[in-house]
Amino acid sequence: METPPQIVGRVKTVKIVTFSLCLSVMIETISKWFWWDRLWLPYNLMWTDLEDKEGRVYAKASHLYITVPLAVAFLVVRYLFERLIATPCAALLGVREPTRPKVAHNSVLELHFISHSRNPRQADIDGLSKKCSLTPRQVERWFRRRRNRDRPGVLKKFREASWRLAFYFCASVGGLVALYDKEWFYDTRQMWVGYPKQSMLESQYWYYILEMGFYWSLLLSITFDVKRKDFKEQIIHHLATLILLSFSWCANYIRVGTLVMLVHDASDVLLESAKLFNYAKWEKTCNSLFVVFAIVFLVTRLIIFPFWIIHCTWVYPLDHYPPFFGYYFFNVMLVVLLLLHIFWAYLILRMVKKFLFGSLTKDERSDNEEDEGESSLTEDNDGHLKATNGSANHH
Repeated sequence: METPPQIVGRVKTVKIVTFSLCLSVMIETISKWFWWDRLWLPYNLMWTDLEDKEGRVYAKASHLYITVPLAVAFLVVRYLFERLIATPCAALLGVREPTRPKVAHNSVLELHFISHSRNPRQADIDGLSKKCSLTPRQVERWFRRRRNRDRPGVLKKFREASWRLAFYFCASVGGLVALYDKEWFYDTRQMWVGYPKQSMLESQYWYYILEMGFYWSLLLSITFDVKRKDFKEQIIHHLATLILLSFSWCANYIRVGTLVMLVHDASDVLLESAKLFNYAKWEKTCNSLFVVFAIVFLVTRLIIFPFWIIHCTWVYPLDHYPPFFGYYFFNVMLVVLLLLHIFWAYLILRMVKKFLFGSLTKDERSDNEEDEGESSLTEDNDGHLKATNGSANHH
């Protein structure tokens, strides 16, 4: 006869087995529903139609698993690149870290800085000055120096921009090499001829896998990269891009996906180049590149992207099959990217306006160094000091 502890143990085992079976059934049900043909493929097509046969090779979801370890590999390569290539380049261009005044130890001010606010209000400054037997001016100066100590240095920004420039340049060149002889590069209607039974090319495979691995690496490193005001928008952008590329890969929208990547990489090359020359204080070169970048960005992101790419994904597919969920999902993700482009275009145009009228601040997204000679009352809500020079200092 079983003892009470044995009975309790048997009951626990039964509960665990039952829970495991229920969980397995639930996962299987969700998987079947998620990969339901009617969701992602046009009517009368099934996933079995996209199996390798008749000399055609198709993209598979399992191919995307490699992008995660590839992202880790990108982080390792980036670490080596920043120290072995970017740092010597910074020295050659004369990029130097500014000398920052030391922050005197003060436990009261440090506690307020960590637990309350990095930018105390005037009432808090007055109260802290009494507690520490300092003048309000000295308290302001302490907080300003303490904020500057936490801000990333110009060398860190130069390294990050160098790495992104290297990748975007290689990706742009590689994308052009992969697409220049394709008929759908010049006539977007050709994207849908024979869809979805379009064989994947080796160049398309590597273009996709490397781009996705790079975007995963950006997402993994975003917490310790230079944090900007559009931090949330950057996360949304990276996630939207990865979702868009993943879906286009699985549903064989690869031809469109390659064009989306190429359009995005074109302006990024100019942006990162302008940043590098700004950090090196080559103001004329930086300003010229920024103007060219603004033009290319507006043309590629607000003209070519919506009126060429989104148009061909929204209108032309209906000539071949009726709309389905995947059709709407793909176009919605493209629109999400377009909305982010409009947001960044607003920031860029605002900078261009200030550049033309000789009152350009630092980068609208950057967390800039504060001048020791300025009062904290002249700072904006984020603690960014406003400059009034005419140079295009783009961080």
